[in-house]
This record gives sequence, structure tokens and C-alpha cells, in this order.
Amino acid sequence: MCIGLFALFLFHSVEVYAQQPQDTITDQQHLLPEVAVEGRRSQPSLTSTAPLQQMQRVELERLGVSGVADAVRRFSGVHVKDYGGIGGLKTVSVRSLGTQHTAVSYDGVAVSDMQSGQIDISRFSLDNVSALTLTIGQSDDIYQPARLSASAGVLSIETLQPSFGRQPFRLSAGLKAGSFGYVNPSVTAAVKAGERLSFSGWLDYMRADGNYPFRLQNGNQLIEAKRNNSDIRTWHAELNLFAQLSRRQTLKGKLYLFDSHRGLPGGVIYDNPYAVERLYDRNYFAQLTYENRFSPRWKLKASGKFGYTWTRDRNNQASGITDDRFRQREAYLSAVLWAQPLHRLSFSLAQDFAWNTLANTFPNCQFPVRQTLLSVLAAHYKSNRLTATASLLNTYITEQVRSGAAAPDRRRLSPAVSLSWMIPGNSGLRLRASYQDLFRTPTFNDLYYLSSGSRNLRPETTRQLNIGLAWEGSNWMPADGFTLSVDAYYNKVNDKIVAVPTLFVWQMMNVGKVETLGLDANLNAQWQLASRYRLLLASAYSLMRARDITDEASKTWHNQIVYTPKHSGSASLTLENPYVDITYTLVYASARYTMAQNLPANRIAPYTDHGLSLSHTFRWSYHTLRLAIDGRNLGGKNYEIIRFYPMAGRNFRITASYQF
Repeated sequence: MCIGLFALFLFHSVEVYAQQPQDTITDQQHLLPEVAVEGRRSQPSLTSTAPLQQMQRVELERLGVSGVADAVRRFSGVHVKDYGGIGGLKTVSVRSLGTQHTAVSYDGVAVSDMQSGQIDISRFSLDNVSALTLTIGQSDDIYQPARLSASAGVLSIETLQPSFGRQPFRLSAGLKAGSFGYVNPSVTAAVKAGERLSFSGWLDYMRADGNYPFRLQNGNQLIEAKRNNSDIRTWHAELNLFAQLSRRQTLKGKLYLFDSHRGLPGGVIYDNPYAVERLYDRNYFAQLTYENRFSPRWKLKASGKFGYTWTRDRNNQASGITDDRFRQREAYLSAVLWAQPLHRLSFSLAQDFAWNTLANTFPNCQFPVRQTLLSVLAAHYKSNRLTATASLLNTYITEQVRSGAAAPDRRRLSPAVSLSWMIPGNSGLRLRASYQDLFRTPTFNDLYYLSSGSRNLRPETTRQLNIGLAWEGSNWMPADGFTLSVDAYYNKVNDKIVAVPTLFVWQMMNVGKVETLGLDANLNAQWQLASRYRLLLASAYSLMRARDITDEASKTWHNQIVYTPKHSGSASLTLENPYVDITYTLVYASARYTMAQNLPANRIAPYTDHGLSLSHTFRWSYHTLRLAIDGRNLGGKNYEIIRFYPMAGRNFRITASYQF
């Protein structure tokens, strides 16, 4: 019945067209002249009911960031795990909750990995990105798939859409080259096939040797060597379809191809930098999104996706050669119906279904199959001073295996609520608060990986509470624009899934409890120094006290959890001028610990990464040429984000991009 109604909406939509204004005296139609209304529009990060941070393409180019992971490090409340080297894996965790609690959305559709629950964000290139958005907790956007409401944080990646103007064809090409054999050419083409149909294609190739020199203090010994097995080769291609089926119906399609061959450099342990592990990735997916805006008061959006992931992990280690291969498949359907029965009040109902499988070459592979059904009922109210959002998520998960016993079914209701209130007066000050109750289902690795998996694992439950202030001013310390947001939060994770050593092997168990108290602050300002001179400041700071509260009698009681800095932050200062734009950037993280016990032997030293970017854009007719040179880690220190994985020292990159 539901499928039939969905098909009825999708293929038999009723079109209603508004009549053009007509003069009743002359019986003719007249086009009224446009009237421009100017005013300052508040940023979404200030008006949202939950913490929201965003970087547009112009800011990404200005900062000279090298990739998505490098850009995300500039957000507050975020910890990026970087395993060193250009080919090293990079994952993101929000407010110490773990990478499995952070969803990654690519053009509105979530990217999944049921095997490990971690998304390697290094596989996404910034060359094709128009905006990065990080939302923590309940989102104000209730017109979204249910899967995006099922995570504690969502990193949304929006890709570029072609803008043609008077030209039916657009072409852009770029070339990046830098230290350690880094070369990255890319090309994008877009064609307008008619008034309502356009296509775009993007091709990107990247290679690097990654054999940078490093100095690393390992105990009492200073190691001086070169990183090895840190090379990488990747191909990345996308084909996009944009169709305006009618005045109210749109269709967007994407075909995504990613192929990589990289070395995993491994840790430098006891002066031994030897590593031979190789990782092969093939990730393909096709997705389609259809939208019908029936009227200004109700609309429907439906998405479908099929994804295929193949991974090969080969390691010629001293104990013997291992050659493991994994294959994941996913079929995903989503539909969300939005309605606005009253002027300021809207509702939505989202329904998602996902089918996931995993196969590997292990002799005792159980070939698990997971079916997930997510339903979200949400409401949103917005007035000049008050914004409120509430949602209720229903989760049902069932699994089957080819051999052995499958994990039990899981059902749960997860509420979330958030609000934002503008304090009376012209202060531009807003108060916001949000609460979210969620859980994370164990991954296939947690449940079925060799002898360490446990099918009786309970889901991790997460509760988030956030209270914050957001302020926007235009006349502060003669700044032409000034924004400030401060959020205090409390998180608690129960039944945390961790690997515990047993008599002979490690075993996945629900034994952890983590409590986090923190504060995030973001400050942005700009000054118009002269007619063509402008100074821009952007900064973020995080205070995060994430403590183990599992057992009061344990030696780890109230210790900071592993790889979580108590203090971290970033800042950038840009001088825009007619000649060369100059941007200085800084990223800082305090000491972290590699083990649950906060002992001096487990401590990783704090680090500060300085960068400088110089750029200029030439424009003539329909052509644009941008040249840039970026210097990173100007201090030249091989700091560690993960123990024994030294980062590259001082390095440089030049960029040339042309658009027509």
C-alpha cells in the first residue's frame, strides 16, 4: 500500500500553474520592473537551534586547505584522526563521541560503511566541493532523510552545480603540485542540453610519493628517517544529471567512481619505520533524487542509491603474508513528505530503508545481511524571535547470517528537541538549547569479525545536551561585521563498545561509560580598511573534558579518554587586496593520551601547525584564472596526531585553476 501511494505521488503528480498578471483594460500582460531590497541576512549558524558550522567554497580557497580533513579541523568540537602521510586514513569524531556517531552526507544522501562504521573523508576532493556544513544534534532542516537524523553529528558535503549564464558550456581545469611528489590534475565540464536539462562531469587524479623525512622522539631515542610505504594513487570521477521536469519537479542524478591504491605507512615503533601493508579501495555508487513541490505548503522528496565497495588489505609481514578482501553492497531508499498547514508551523514525515551486506575471504565468514527501517516524524516552528524543532526517530533493525547465529533485532524510539530565542531589543543576541537521545548499532566488525566479534553486543546509547548563545553585531570595535557563538554541552555514552583482552583473544564488549563536559566558541569578524582592502578573522576554540566513568574503583576513573585533546582551536587572518590575498592560519591541539590511563608514558605532546597562503584571481570576459601558493606546517615539526605516526614537516603546494 505504501509503495503504491509513493509511486502515485512520484509519477502522477498534478501540476497547477499560476496565471500571469493581466491588465483588464488593455487585455494585455505587463512585466513589472524588479525592485532590489537590501539588508543584512543573518547567518544560519547564528539562527539555528543547534550548533551549526559552515565553510563556503570561497573560504576553502582562501584558507588554502589541502583536503576535506584539513578543512574540518577548523571546526570547533571536532577531532580528526590522521594516521600520517598523504595516503593515511582520516576520520572525524564530534565532541569525543567517536567516528561511528558522525554521519557523512554527500549531496544530501548519507555515505555508509557497515563494516567498520568509519568514513575515510580523505577520499573526497575539495576541487568539486561548494560547501562543508557540520551540524551537531537536532537539525532545523526537517526536510531531510531519516538517516541524517540518526547520528549525533552530520558532516554535509555539497558538490558544485553548474552555472551557465549566457554560455551553454562550461569548462574548468586545475593543477596542483607540491612537496613529496604530490601532483593532482583535475578537469570539470558542464553542458546545457536544453532549457531544462544539463550535465556535468568531473575527473580527478592524484598521486604522491609521501616519503617525507621526519624526526621522532621514541622514548630516550631520537629517530631520524624517511617515511616509507606512504605513496598513494587515486582516480575519482563523477557524472551528474540536472533535470527540470516541470516548473515544480526536479530530478538530480549522480554516478560516483573512486579507485585508490595506497600504502599504509604504519607506526614507527622502536626505531623501525618498516611498513609494507597495501590497501586497495574501489567505491562506486549511483544515486537519484526526485523532488515535487506540489504547492508552497507541501512537497515531496525521494532518493534512491545503490553502492558497492571492494577493499583489499595485503600485508607482507614477518609472521606471514595476509591478503584479506572485503565486499560491501547497499541498496537505500528514502522519502520525506513536508507540509506547512499554518504560516509558521511545518511538519515532515521521513521514511528510510537500507539493505546492507558484507562478504570477506575469511574461512568462517558469516556473510551478514542487515535491513534497517528508519522513520522520523518532525515539527518545526519559526517566528521572528522563536524557532523550535522537535522530532521522534523510530529505528528497527533485523539481521540474517548464512552460518551461525545472527544478532537479535533492535527497536528503539529516539526523541530530539531544540529551540532558539532572540532576546528582546536590538542586541542581535540569541539563546539556544537542544537535547538529543540516540543510539549506535554495533558494526559488522563488532558483531562478526573473526573471534573478537560478539553478536550479543548492545547498542551504544548517547545523550546530548547543549546550551548556547549566538550574537551578531556590526558596530563592535569598528568591525564591519562581527559574529560570536558560545555553546556549553554535556554528553553521556552508555554501553560503550570497546575491545577487552580475554584469556587468549581480544573480545568486543559493552563495558564503557563516558561523560563529556565541553565548550565550543566561534568568533568571526571583518574590517573594511579601504575601498579594496579588507581584513577577515575566523577563529574556533574547543574545551573538551571527556572522562571515563565506567568503574569508580578503576585506575582509569575520570581519566581523559584516548586521543581526545582537552584544548583545541584554529584561527585564520586574511588580508584581501587588489594584488595578492594573504592568509595566515593556525591549528592547535593540547596533549592527548594513547591509553586509558593518563600516565606520562602514554602522553602525546601538544602541537601547533602554522600555514600561509598567497593567491590572486585574474578575470577577463568569461574567463577566470586563479593562482595560489600554500605553505603548511611552517614550523617544520613532525608532530603526532596518532602515536608513532609522524606528520609531514614543512611542505608547499602550488595551485593553478582555470574556468571558462
